Amino acid sequence: MPDCEEESETRTLHLIGDFSAPAEFFVTLGVFCFLYAMAALVLYLRFHSLYSENKKLPFADFCVTVCFAFFWLVAAAAWGKGLTDVKAATRPASLIAAMGVCQGQEVVCNAGATPAMGLANISVVRAGVGSGDAPPAMGVWGA
Repeated sequence: MPDCEEESETRTLHLIGDFSAPAEFFVTLGVFCFLYAMAALVLYLRFHSLYSENKKLPFADFCVTVCFAFFWLVAAAAWGKGLTDVKAATRPASLIAAMGVCQGQEVVCNAGATPAMGLANISVVRAGVGSGDAPPAMGVWGA
């Protein structure tokens, strides 16, 4: 952010708020889904007879998979809300309003280019749909 008063030095403008929690939740859930899918795959391939003989094991697997599917949906919604918050915080009008240098009487501040959020929007859609791999254990359960 330029300082148009006496000296022409730049200052850093920090956004207000913490937008990392939805992304951290989504990534953590993805890691747990991956680890569960790998454990289930080992169970299916290595201990297939145990899995087919025990009637409670497939039901427990189904219940865990349903829980992962629900949390995946919640995580995708949280990811979308986090993206909406980032869009609101980085909107040029919001940034201009946060700059103290633009609050003067005779100062005219114009917004530059609007941030491109197309790829971020696609990431939310892919997270919600699952792009064929969410939750990862869901594809293994049907095997």
